[in-house]
Amino acid sequence: MGITKDIFQLIYKRYKNALEILENNKELNRINIVVGVRAYLDSYNDYQNPFLEELNKAENLLKEIL
Repeated sequence: MGITKDIFQLIYKRYKNALEILENNKELNRINIVVGVRAYLDSYNDYQNPFLEELNKAENLLKEIL
């Protein structure tokens, strides 16, 4: 259980940092949310969770922006 909690905290930390970058108009290339989907699936193996779909949307949007 500890590993999955650590992965969730890492994903949360990256998204919180991404939000800070966006709110403060910092350099977008500093956003590091890529592989969140993979990390989530490796830890939770829950393909039906709506959270996973949102992670995927965010990663795709970032790719489009950059």
